[in-house]
Order: sequence, then C-alpha cells, then structure tokens
Amino acid sequence: MAKKSATVFFCNECGYESSKWLGKCPACSKWNTFVEEKVIGNNHSKDKNKLRSEIVKLNEVEEKKEIRVQTSVQELDRVLGGGFVKGSLTLLGGEPGIGKSTLILQICDSVKVRWQDFVCIW
Repeated sequence: MAKKSATVFFCNECGYESSKWLGKCPACSKWNTFVEEKVIGNNHSKDKNKLRSEIVKLNEVEEKKEIRVQTSVQELDRVLGGGFVKGSLTLLGGEPGIGKSTLILQICDSVKVRWQDFVCIW
C-alpha cells in the first residue's frame, strides 16, 4: 500500500497541532508560532479501528435484562420500558412550557427515598 503524505502545522510553544496554518495558537495564545511539518503515514490503518455494523431485523434482536428502577410515574416507566436502566443516562427534551422540569422534580421527589445512588441533574 502506498504511503500518503500530509501536511500538519504545530505550535513551537505548546505543541498544539492543526490541519491548517493559524496566526494565533488557540491553546497558548501566542502569535506566529505555527510551523509546517510533513507527516508520512499509512491511511489504511485508520480503517481497522472503525466499528462495523450490520443490519438486523427487529424480531431478531435479543432482549437483555437490565436492572431497572421504577418511578412513581407509571406512564414514564412504561415509556422507558419498565423504568430507568441503572447506570444509564436519560435525556428529556421538548418544547418550552410542556412540563419537563415539573416531571423531573416529581421523579426526584419520588426516588429520593428509594435510590441512594441516583443523581438528578437538570
């Protein structure tokens, strides 16, 4: 496989690297410290690190049993598939004024007694 050369610019002061020349280094704020350097590398090695995925039919997906923590809001538990998955992150989004903060406050109030390691952040 042929090797491909690329040009990289780096700061003489702090070593910050960029694909293009910059007048001022964003890392150390020094002016005119970027120098050009040619880098020779094998572009094929990047392909090995890519994740490979395949298409799977929905009825072929295996169901995994996770530890779920239920809230006092039954409809929310239903939407989440039985409650929050322990160790996961759940993003709640929507238009302004539809009750996101109210729902989170209700969830935090109902789980503060039952969950010692639960963190509510908003």
